[in-house]
Amino acid sequence: MQRLEVWGDPIAHSRSPQLHLAAYRALGLDWEYGRRQVNEVSFDRELVTARRELRGLSLTMPLKESAWRTAGSRDARAMRTGVANTLLLTGDEPAAFNTDIGGFIGALRENGVEAPERARIIGAGATAVSAVIALAEAGARELEIVARRPQKAAPLVDLAADMGLSVSVRPLDAHAGLGDVDATIATLPGGTHIDDTIAGLLAQHGGALVDAVYAPWPTQLGEAWMTLGLPAASGVQMLLHQALLQVRIFVTGQVAEPLESESVILDAMRSALMGD
Repeated sequence: MQRLEVWGDPIAHSRSPQLHLAAYRALGLDWEYGRRQVNEVSFDRELVTARRELRGLSLTMPLKESAWRTAGSRDARAMRTGVANTLLLTGDEPAAFNTDIGGFIGALRENGVEAPERARIIGAGATAVSAVIALAEAGARELEIVARRPQKAAPLVDLAADMGLSVSVRPLDAHAGLGDVDATIATLPGGTHIDDTIAGLLAQHGGALVDAVYAPWPTQLGEAWMTLGLPAASGVQMLLHQALLQVRIFVTGQVAEPLESESVILDAMRSALMGD
């Protein structure tokens, strides 16, 4: 019996077990997937036991930096971001992967955005790092970062420039000079309050929205987009697509090669979310 878990703090809200179990049932695998509350203090201790008992781990906040640090190898996306949300434990040392970037790309495509020329990121925290790379990989050429504290965006500006993007930063409370973009990725924590006028302007000029938050939904930004009849995806779509990449890793050890009948597996995972 192969066992996997998702770790984080808090963790009770995680929908990863539904997604992963649906995928393994579709693959005909009698694998177990559970959840465990683990924080940064207890991570190293828990990992000692996990390496003996588990095939792999999904990591959520606040453990993505810890997962990256403990790995013996890292995929290219994990190397670039400095965070990992997946650990494969079948080798001599844990192998780390970042599937959040692929999750954003999958959510953008599902929301009708294949190749955004101009894009916007709202927020400048750790999740925004993956969003920058996702947009660059999707083909964006111009990026605007909207942040409550613009000075916090400096590392994102460097990253975006390093990936060939023309990048600018504006404060979240600015009313004037907002241009149109093809897509917006929101990375603000759930429950963040935004001035209603600002939220409306961001929606009006924001193209399709992918919000990293999936509970509660809609967020204030999601509500602003939907009020205008614009496409808005919650973090569920990102969660779905990043989890599919994790399934590839846990089953085959590789992230780039699709599984056989992967569309059937994705449909099973989607149905599990809808039926929750």
